[in-house]
Amino acid sequence: MPASPSTARAINDRLALRLLQQDGPLTATQLKTLTGLSRPTVADLVERLQGAGLITVVGETGARRRGPNARLYGIVADRAHLAGLDVRTDSVAVVVADLLGRTLAEDTLPIGDDTLADDAVEQAVGLLERTARRAGRAPLHSVGIGAPGLIDPVTGDLRDSSGLPAWHRKLVRALQQRLSATVLVENETNLAAVAEHRAGAARDRDTFVLLWLGHGIGAAVMLDGTLRRGASGGAGEIGFLPVPGTIGIPSAANCDGGFHSLVGSVPVLELAAAHGITVPAADGQEPGAATAVRAALAGEGDHEAFLNTLADRLALGAAAVAAVLDPGCVLLAGEVGHAGGEALAVRVEERLALMSPLRTEVRAGFLGGTAVLRGAVLAAREAAQDALFAPAG
Repeated sequence: MPASPSTARAINDRLALRLLQQDGPLTATQLKTLTGLSRPTVADLVERLQGAGLITVVGETGARRRGPNARLYGIVADRAHLAGLDVRTDSVAVVVADLLGRTLAEDTLPIGDDTLADDAVEQAVGLLERTARRAGRAPLHSVGIGAPGLIDPVTGDLRDSSGLPAWHRKLVRALQQRLSATVLVENETNLAAVAEHRAGAARDRDTFVLLWLGHGIGAAVMLDGTLRRGASGGAGEIGFLPVPGTIGIPSAANCDGGFHSLVGSVPVLELAAAHGITVPAADGQEPGAATAVRAALAGEGDHEAFLNTLADRLALGAAAVAAVLDPGCVLLAGEVGHAGGEALAVRVEERLALMSPLRTEVRAGFLGGTAVLRGAVLAAREAAQDALFAPAG
């Protein structure tokens, strides 16, 4: 059954808007070429989108050329603002962006272990409100939140977890109740995979697995360009993966003895210390495993032995992923993956080739610790597109 005229207009409008957002500004002639629509249809949709306040003339092509076909059209980026939050166990980071994803304001706030849950929530909400005000007067349309833990695939809620601060769940509820904006929450590792897919190391891959290597360990599964979250939202809980080389096996409530016990921040720091690589604390904060990896790459201590042992450990998790999913590509992401770069990725790929008959490329993530925020902004942008990029026919 053919689409009705109003449905066809909506489809054409959304296609044009996405092209303008991704590749703009564009002329009407360029829109005609990219969409395959007729010239009159493009002229109608341009007039319609201008009337809806979604696009505007931002310039002209060429100094000599004049007329409607020379006008450059672009998204009205300040029609609404977006926000991304990276909620860690000890901090909150915020970015506010326009509809084109350009950063307008950003800030970070540490949250102490001794901070009461309600106080932590108020501090985090206040941080978002202040950052949004600095970004300008446009309303905050959508907020994407990246948080550790499981996201219920049915309700979209952050599930209870004994390993996470109580203020995490309270923060999500508070933002949903106090903001007029759409509030979305997603597992932080999944958002990192979205960011690496759109703007990082996996731009040429629709199928890959991202290993998040930071204070904690996680994985994200991207198959055919779609995130796979699992029946309970737990796809990628690779920290619980039983592996050789640990004492005991993990339990349903504790990942000690799993892959986390080999490549989490604490065991990596212990491995570094055993190889003569010292990582002093900075500004009163606990040292991070990424600092140890950078020190090893700079030649400190028995750096070759440290890097080789770390690669051996990472290859165990990568081999399990390859055996089950055969993704063809594994990204080493997060602060540790970013710090290790190609040098660590090459080591892991060499070991993986000896352990698995399945050809699997290993790459370093490009975005490091910023990937979660980038992914959160992208999630907010998708929500805004769905709501705003559907003008009435």
